[in-house]
Amino acid sequence: MYRLMAAILVIGGAMAVMTACKRSNVEENTAAQSVQSTELIRTSQSWDGEELPDYLQGKPEVVAVKYEIPAGQKLGWHYHPVMNHGILVQGELTIVGQDGKEKVVHEGEAIVEMVNTVHHGENRGTKPVVLYMFYLTQKDIPLSVQQPDIPLD
Repeated sequence: MYRLMAAILVIGGAMAVMTACKRSNVEENTAAQSVQSTELIRTSQSWDGEELPDYLQGKPEVVAVKYEIPAGQKLGWHYHPVMNHGILVQGELTIVGQDGKEKVVHEGEAIVEMVNTVHHGENRGTKPVVLYMFYLTQKDIPLSVQQPDIPLD
């Protein structure tokens, strides 16, 4: 009987030690997998250095858009009547202002677009661009206004 009780105590103790070790590993893994936050951009200017306009008055509408731009593709000249920003998740995008100023956005970078300034984008790279853009607008305001009368070079 004493041997049986001793065996139960030994086995129980071993199980407690193994459980404690397992719990310790779980705590270590949980600590190693903690949530991380990295601010990508904070600015009151678009990429060309111009101040962003004041917020629109009235009820806001937030729009998120995923753009996929094939290698070698150029977007037409356009402007955005509302503030927008995004993150380039794949490829490399060149944004060209009508004044000739250029901004190259690389994979993983954030971008704040020009507002009410004509520009276009080009994928001069060898792989498709994937770009997520977020617009702060209002109902019935377009995200962009195309300028088809301006030829692309």
